[in-house]
Amino acid sequence: MKLGVMGALFGHMGLEEALDYCGKLGLEVIELPAGGYPGDPWKLEGIARNKKRLAQLKRRIADAGLEVSAIAVHGNCVHPDRRIAAAHRAAHRAAVALAAELCGVVVTFSGCPAGAPGDKTPNFITAPWPEDFLKASTYQWDKVLIPFWKKEAAFARRAGVKIAIEAHPNCTVHNPADLVRLRDAAGGNVGANLDPSHFFWQGIDPVEAARYLGERGCIFHVHAKDTAIDPRNSRIVGNLDTQSYGKLSQRSWVFRTVGYGHGDEFWKPFVSMLRLWGYDGVLSIEHEDALMSMEEGLEKAVAYLRGVMMSKPMGKPWWL
Repeated sequence: MKLGVMGALFGHMGLEEALDYCGKLGLEVIELPAGGYPGDPWKLEGIARNKKRLAQLKRRIADAGLEVSAIAVHGNCVHPDRRIAAAHRAAHRAAVALAAELCGVVVTFSGCPAGAPGDKTPNFITAPWPEDFLKASTYQWDKVLIPFWKKEAAFARRAGVKIAIEAHPNCTVHNPADLVRLRDAAGGNVGANLDPSHFFWQGIDPVEAARYLGERGCIFHVHAKDTAIDPRNSRIVGNLDTQSYGKLSQRSWVFRTVGYGHGDEFWKPFVSMLRLWGYDGVLSIEHEDALMSMEEGLEKAVAYLRGVMMSKPMGKPWWL
């Protein structure tokens, strides 16, 4: 396994400064933001068409001793606002072209469509009753999500690129079963960016999620990100918490730096399950811990993961 970082964290830095910082931390891989919700801080959208800029980018990354794990372009390509959808679709297509040159993987969301034709906002369905919501869910899957991602999977397949969907609440695909449902419909180059942080607060076991997705050979990328549940607040609010992320003392859950939401009792079985089912790729640190600065949170995550990840090849059962 290799240790990397989701580069949107460095959006306030220039690219060279960010790459140098990663090198100083001993990171091996960077996930490059190139549009959608992560933004495009280094103006990478469309760079695949500019051979000079592309060559410069490759050289900068190599000179820093780094590789690219994925192009991050999380967005809502099926947004009912056509302007938003068009911008995110353009960024996604550009990310596929860049991934074909650098890494072969694009990380994104499934998106969330409207609940019916003519609606103006996305509709995240959480239950099948009243029947309006079951009908809305059927529309979202059959009329929007599956047709769109079948087309995009075919486009990416021609470029030799995998699409790693990050299951996330407020996106239609928000759990491992839905992710496999989309993969079965769209094609084998659609798989998972497995981020355990979003599963904790949904009551999903990320270790079992790794097994479920690993059995199906569809873990393409992994985020290293933690979540802490506040038991007292959770018992009052539940975990469908719409309060601002800034209300740290009031929320039922918050994102934490790796090791501060869960310790070895989770992270060691998690990385072991990944390896058991053939994933030996990057652990891409995504730092969104409001209790720590960017530098402290990232550096603590790097130090912690060095102690739990497995970086050398698997051994053999010498005792047999």
